[in-house]
Amino acid sequence: MFSKALLLASTVSSLALPPPQVNLQALLSTPLTIIRDDLSATPLTKQTQKPSDDDDDDPLPVILWHGLGDASNAAGLKDTADLIEEVHPGTYVHLITATSLPDDRSASFFGNVTEQIDTVCQALLNDPILSTAPAVDAVGFSQGGQFLRGYIERCNNPPVRSLLTFGSQHNGISAFERCKSATDFVCHAANALLKSSTVWSHYVQSHLVPAQYYRDSDDYENYLNYSNFLADVNNERPHKNETYKKNLASLENFVMVMFEDDQTVIPKESGWFAQVNTTSGNVTGLREREIYTEDWIGLRALDEKGGLQFETVKGEHMRLREKDLKRLFGEYFGAERKKSGSEKVNKVYGVDEMKIDLR
Repeated sequence: MFSKALLLASTVSSLALPPPQVNLQALLSTPLTIIRDDLSATPLTKQTQKPSDDDDDDPLPVILWHGLGDASNAAGLKDTADLIEEVHPGTYVHLITATSLPDDRSASFFGNVTEQIDTVCQALLNDPILSTAPAVDAVGFSQGGQFLRGYIERCNNPPVRSLLTFGSQHNGISAFERCKSATDFVCHAANALLKSSTVWSHYVQSHLVPAQYYRDSDDYENYLNYSNFLADVNNERPHKNETYKKNLASLENFVMVMFEDDQTVIPKESGWFAQVNTTSGNVTGLREREIYTEDWIGLRALDEKGGLQFETVKGEHMRLREKDLKRLFGEYFGAERKKSGSEKVNKVYGVDEMKIDLR
């Protein structure tokens, strides 16, 4: 509680604003919501039907990491687990938590991301089902996507076959979110913190989770020097970690899903590893950036074998349609011998093509 109060006080004081009367967690919460195909249908329930004769191998386990302000025991995560079992009956689904507490929502805001990933690495390794599986599939919602990528790069035991990320901030954020009004004091104060030198302090970089994937191209030197998480897993510093590159390139599929109407992630193109000029709005696609051309983390190697996929879905951040989830889970998850989605045509996106698709 003291940590939260201190962080709020520092943001408010930076703008000389009166004490906020709203909660930062409530402001930034974007829980996962699944929009059913049939709105009159009953909630998702676990299926009991047996796999078909064409898919009689056991499906690989699936691990899920939720986003900012959500929790592993939230209804949306449980519905997602049920939907995976509906698509691939018999799937063991593990909902990741970065803390030992029953409700891990607070840990999505406050904590050290590097330490949280270490905790998850050990927990997955100790799971009796995951640790004996030949591989697992993974789903990361919002910030959970880059955290799962960090898991793959840093430990990857059990190894991940296919990684799906939804609205994730792979190239960081330039603001918490767009403030709804001029009197939304906490939102403006939180964004002011990111734009201040305070964001690079050891305290903030080891306590405020979103600050650890803040990336300002206009303050790139400080980002490289002080970022606790993102600069490391993106291998942006002079010394490149070859294990990161090897582990990520070992994926069968890395599917990056971006929400067309995302108003939460700034910029939303971060979900595709794109670079956005915050002044001009110009978008530099992944394949035009050094992280790809010099293959800092294995994205080019993954792309060259057909394993890098760019997807868009309609809607706002973390509002997912059931049919989109079923299609993606059906294409990329399932039994180990299941034919992967790597044969699909992988469109090459440049700046102009990306802008067209985002309309």
